[in-house]
Amino acid sequence: MNRSALVQPNLPADLPAVAVELGHRFESAGYELSLVGGPVRDLFLGRPALDLDFTTSANPDQILDVIKGWAEVTWEVGRDYGTIALRRGDDQIEITTYRADVYEEGSRKPHVRFGQHLDDDLARRDFTVNSMAVRLPSGELVDPFGGLGDLELGVLRTPSGPEISFSDDPLRMMRGARFVSQLGLELAPAEWDATAAMAGRLEIVSAERVRDELSKLLLGAHPERGIDVMVRTGLAELVIPEVSALRLEADEHHRHKDVYEHSLTVLRQAADREGGPDDAVPGPDLVLRMAALMHDIGKPATRRFEGGGAVTFRHHDVVGAKLVRKRLKSLRFPKDVIQAVSRLVELHMRFYGYADAGWSDSAVRRYVTDAGPLLSRLHLLTRSDVTTRNRRKAERLEFAYDDLEIRAAELAAQEQLDAIRPDLDGQEIMAELGIKPGPLVGRAYKFLLEQRLDRGPVTREQAVAELHEWWAQQPEATQG
Repeated sequence: MNRSALVQPNLPADLPAVAVELGHRFESAGYELSLVGGPVRDLFLGRPALDLDFTTSANPDQILDVIKGWAEVTWEVGRDYGTIALRRGDDQIEITTYRADVYEEGSRKPHVRFGQHLDDDLARRDFTVNSMAVRLPSGELVDPFGGLGDLELGVLRTPSGPEISFSDDPLRMMRGARFVSQLGLELAPAEWDATAAMAGRLEIVSAERVRDELSKLLLGAHPERGIDVMVRTGLAELVIPEVSALRLEADEHHRHKDVYEHSLTVLRQAADREGGPDDAVPGPDLVLRMAALMHDIGKPATRRFEGGGAVTFRHHDVVGAKLVRKRLKSLRFPKDVIQAVSRLVELHMRFYGYADAGWSDSAVRRYVTDAGPLLSRLHLLTRSDVTTRNRRKAERLEFAYDDLEIRAAELAAQEQLDAIRPDLDGQEIMAELGIKPGPLVGRAYKFLLEQRLDRGPVTREQAVAELHEWWAQQPEATQG
């Protein structure tokens, strides 16, 4: 990052009107108020501030008194930590009493200590680029730790020394990797060394906080860079050790490519393929990016050296899906995310049979049906998984997948494949066979679905004939 990358805001004119208005209210009540942290940093980066964070000399009770009648809605969930949240119009605002958070040895929750001075509050923040404030309503920039200079240099440096900062809140180490992803900054040498030395302290942080930081990192502009910081400093060993394990040691004959670097490339390519708000996979998409990062984590456990110098990873897709479920569950990800990511990992190799030999309509139907609502993400993941430098091979795979997508779209248009059903429903099955609800109906339904996938739609008369032919072969038919 260079100086030309920053903008020079006109303070306080360039501040949101609601911030200046709030500043006047606190000043009139005799309290200090400053816009602080990310919103101030983003003023100089020309980025929109979606949430406004303020810090004040007022305690939570005093904050509530100042905003009474001005805020449309208030929340006191963070009151014990000194934070009052509010909404006014379209603005989401948090106001926090000057404070310092400290982790006791072995604790998973920070101990909150309220402070009296703005500089003391800024000293407790994670990095100097987030330790800037704008006093309100005057618009005076407060930058005691050189955050603006570090922002110009593109480096992440802690205001109070990395050992102190990371010991106070170990999650700041992950936050550093997240800012590498989000903002394109780099860790300063001292912060890098401290992260590598202190990575193990991340163990005391709750799984939920770690999950949230990992998600934010993956949704950043440069997710592969943030992941690489986590892997190379050792943070990934405590969060996503399966990704660290992808750095397979090259054997003496160099009989396999670097799976780790390949995975970072796939992550980058998947992020690049995401679309806009109206596209099938609008970016940034956590499920797609997580699947891209972890699609090959089953390879270390399935690596086999074959004769003639070949290396195989048979069933790494199935093994990888199981590992994904286990890891994401331990990080407390929601069930729907776990299921979606693991399913994409399980299906990511399915296409290669098509590329080699082409598929029947039946196989295309099964591909679409098995992917279900994940089909658009699977399209992007599979395309992103092509990282070969062999231009001819890459073009062949691209052409094959173009063909597969076209055929899937054509079949969907013809048969409404996204809502595929057997040619007879459960009620019709029971009426035709004279049976009551139960497992037998499910078996008949499954048979008709398999037939539907294999040969496409047929008339009702044909479906009825197939059903009776199947029924004649069942033991229950003769018993009845």
